[in-house]
Amino acid sequence: MIQERVEQTRHEQWTHQPVFFDPAKPGDKDAMLALVRQDPQIKVYDELLGQLRELAKIQHPARPLTPAESDAAIARLLDGTAPEDYGRWVYYPWAGKLVHILGKEAFIALRTARNMHKIKAEEREQLGSKKIGIIGLSVGQAIAVTMAMERIGGELRLADFDTVELSNMNRLRTSLFNLGMPKVILAAREIAELDPYLEVKVFTDGITEGNIDAFLTEGGKLDILVEECDGVDVKILSRKRAKALQIPVVMDTNDRGMLDIERYDLHPDYPLLHGLIPDIADLSTLKHLTNEEKIPILGPMAGIAHMSPRMKYSLGEVGKSITTWPQLASSVMLGGAMVADTCRRILLGDLRSSGRYYVDFDELIQ
Repeated sequence: MIQERVEQTRHEQWTHQPVFFDPAKPGDKDAMLALVRQDPQIKVYDELLGQLRELAKIQHPARPLTPAESDAAIARLLDGTAPEDYGRWVYYPWAGKLVHILGKEAFIALRTARNMHKIKAEEREQLGSKKIGIIGLSVGQAIAVTMAMERIGGELRLADFDTVELSNMNRLRTSLFNLGMPKVILAAREIAELDPYLEVKVFTDGITEGNIDAFLTEGGKLDILVEECDGVDVKILSRKRAKALQIPVVMDTNDRGMLDIERYDLHPDYPLLHGLIPDIADLSTLKHLTNEEKIPILGPMAGIAHMSPRMKYSLGEVGKSITTWPQLASSVMLGGAMVADTCRRILLGDLRSSGRYYVDFDELIQ
């Protein structure tokens, strides 16, 4: 089975799932060694002893361990197991790298150790049971990666039909050799390289009438939906479905630090996007609108009356001097932080409000 999985990933152009090898399981170690023998280009990274030393350190926080005490603590953790057979080996087929890491529980405890006590151990466990969906992986990439870094959610579902273009790289953190890659795959790979134990599901066709129910409910209903797409039809469709399923929705709009929270879980009758979404019965009429045609509908939804002067001017230039509305990396990173923080507070029961909020640097820092 493990060999079949390795062979499958070799032939999947846009694979995003790493392959785990557990030396304690019959056949896994032999399959891993065979993989390395068959492909001498695979780079092996084994920093397990450093991870064990750090794990021993966080388990004895009262004082620094002496070198002898640290070695003894590592020996207790290994408990007779050879270092090369301890924990897991993770193969990243897209990068040709094989990495030695701790087992799941120890890995999570160590990787999140510096979150304590801003995120308590019991809160970490609570967050690890949650499912979060993110639609739109430009701004959404910063959100997804920030959530993964804090380990907000144990399962992330990512949806976007678009690929990486050079003009995206004013705000999308990636490398030139990833041009043409689906944005969801880019985000999923980055998360896997950060924390392979996080479950990530990708929807490379974006969100459609045909797959939205699977996105929201398959494998368990989402606990939060983060909506960051450009399509007006999907913005409305996703909210209608989320409201029907009582899933809260969070959105960052990337201008003046504007953040929207819709708590359909607490208030099932709460109006779509605070009542700013027009009553459009046939959403198919919105599918192929130009950016110019979107603006009259998106205007109220995006708070055009309260936009920054530069953003208002830019909207008037769409189709004239620019092809679409601008987004800055600093705003995208701020959005990633705001949405991740908001979702964490919602999931832990610390934030229960709906509404539109601003973190406007022009107003806060003068």
